[in-house]
Amino acid sequence: MIKKDRSLTMSYLEFNRTQWAALRNSVPLTLTEEELINLQGINEDLSLEEVAQIYLPLSRLLNFYISSNLRRQAVLEQFLGSDGQKIPYVIGIAGSVAVGKSTTARLLQALLSRWPEHRCVELVTTDGFLHPNNVLHERGLMKKKGFPQSYDMHNLVNFIAEIKSGSCQVRAPVYSHLMYDVVPDGNKLVKQPDILILEGLNVLQSGMDYAHDPHHVFVSDFVDFSIYVDAPENLLKNWYINRFLKFRQGAFANPDSYFHHYARLSEEAAIKIATQLWDEINGLNLKQNILPTRERASLIMKKSANHAVESVRLRK
Repeated sequence: MIKKDRSLTMSYLEFNRTQWAALRNSVPLTLTEEELINLQGINEDLSLEEVAQIYLPLSRLLNFYISSNLRRQAVLEQFLGSDGQKIPYVIGIAGSVAVGKSTTARLLQALLSRWPEHRCVELVTTDGFLHPNNVLHERGLMKKKGFPQSYDMHNLVNFIAEIKSGSCQVRAPVYSHLMYDVVPDGNKLVKQPDILILEGLNVLQSGMDYAHDPHHVFVSDFVDFSIYVDAPENLLKNWYINRFLKFRQGAFANPDSYFHHYARLSEEAAIKIATQLWDEINGLNLKQNILPTRERASLIMKKSANHAVESVRLRK
């Protein structure tokens, strides 16, 4: 269990759902039900009400921060007497497997791109920076996938450093959940967006998490605003198992899926395997490497049943 430091909890403003929803301040909802269905995860029942009450206030807050950051850039350009390069604003989204990070990232991408400024918003996941399976096999790390030692952190840090230096275009490796591996020679071209959303288990990790591979600069050093999507472990475990069961009926049924052999399992056997995977890999990673980074976040979204956000903590 992670012990809370009282000085850390006091550094946040806390809002219940009603208080947070009131901060929407008449921001219009521009998503339709159909668009929302395309954005949500496989095991989430996300409503337009949830978007309006939780994610619209968040997008409003982020818009304020981004506008303030642009004004600071303009001040620096005025001081230097130069036309500076456009430096993307980086939003990091962290949290456990199955908590809904990807849905949060896709929602924010959609909402932030719909503000009157029509900013270009790119989304990159850190899964692409995992070592390929052949490397993980060689190092005996296949059962540590998602743990700090399974990532090519030098490549990830170089990517985010290039983004923050204002490079015109940067290539990010791509991960296939169907193949359960990094796509050979696959890449996504990121062309100097206004906003980059970086989503992954490890975006808040720092030197203490990489004692096996010491270096001095980390992803968190380049993130302008960070979000930790939180939930009690019993819910996370249930969401993971339910997602596994849905994959068994869907993605796992694809003959090209890395996990195709799971499609033939009975429901009882599938629940047993999913529970084992959680207890031995994902739950362990949560306790050891992910949850300890929570209080580094600028904002913490705490979920309850049905993925509904019940409270928000915002760093003062």
